[in-house]
Amino acid sequence: MIIPTLQFVSILITAIGMAGSWAHLLALANKMKLPREEYLIAQKIYRGWSLLGVAAVIALVSTAALAVLQREEGAAFYFAVAASVCIALGLVTFFAVTFPANKATKNWTVLPTHWESLRQRWEYSHAAGAILYFLALASLCVSVFSSECAMC
Repeated sequence: MIIPTLQFVSILITAIGMAGSWAHLLALANKMKLPREEYLIAQKIYRGWSLLGVAAVIALVSTAALAVLQREEGAAFYFAVAASVCIALGLVTFFAVTFPANKATKNWTVLPTHWESLRQRWEYSHAAGAILYFLALASLCVSVFSSECAMC
């Protein structure tokens, strides 16, 4: 019963994480056109979104645990590993690119002189995260469909 539960939790929580990333991706083209003050105002809508970090950690832990439990299941294992790697890379991208931009702008309450380069890094890192979460979710779905325990 643990594998089906982990499959469900992993897919659900990865989808929640992907939703935030896709919101960023879908807004990217419009936000890149905003002038300085309008961009700063638009960034205020993301206050509290740091809670999605909890979803990212749960997604990583549950998906990695699923991979470990499916290590004898061939394709299901490899796709669960791929999903774990994509989620981990999403976290690496956040902490290597997005988080430093958040720090440099004090969570987008202050815009330094080089704010446009920070905006590009911030926006495109979220786009990369959206793609990584999509790949993770797709890999998880394939893992579940190829699992011997899919109907347990």
